[in-house]
Amino acid sequence: MKLKVYTSDGSSSQERDFDGFPTFEGDTGLQAVKDVVTAMRANARQGNASTKTRGEVSGSGKKPWRQKGTGNARAGSRRSPIWVGGGIVFGPRPRDYSKKVNRKVKSLALRRALFDVVSGGGLQVIEEFKVSPAKTKVLAATLERIFPEGKVLLVDDAFTDETVMGGRNIARVSFQEAETLNTYDLALFERILISEKALTRLLERLNGGKAS
Repeated sequence: MKLKVYTSDGSSSQERDFDGFPTFEGDTGLQAVKDVVTAMRANARQGNASTKTRGEVSGSGKKPWRQKGTGNARAGSRRSPIWVGGGIVFGPRPRDYSKKVNRKVKSLALRRALFDVVSGGGLQVIEEFKVSPAKTKVLAATLERIFPEGKVLLVDDAFTDETVMGGRNIARVSFQEAETLNTYDLALFERILISEKALTRLLERLNGGKAS
């Protein structure tokens, strides 16, 4: 597949061939993407929300007043759910939200997500991330030439300290390394700027069957 490869400052580009890109027809793999994204979001939930039932809240079990003759409504306990400070009915309890996804489904989802990003023109390649000096304005100027607006995910094989320092104050920029790039990242960001070395590493992962 031919892709534009920008120079490190984003001022110019030239087309290069990259082998190993996945190709799909129709809706193949879309369900896998949905399953993986759903599982990753579910696995990120702590599941520790908890409320107390009427049997767990503090308070007396004694009838607060006699059944009749007071003019008040009938009441049997101060721990009743209709009382302030009483128990909660059908409230959240600690639970495990995690979902399991098979390795082959993960691999299919990652390949499909990458195919969709590339097909939509959302993935651009840069020779390398070179931020010298380590100034925010240097990286900001490069991004302005390639992606003038919108959130951008930067992907590299291993980020240098200068690149991280240059981009950490840019609100629209996020970082991810090629080794840990996953389906959720590709589905979340419409604009991805990846280094040539990181793209090679990612394609090796795809062809090797390792995905997440």
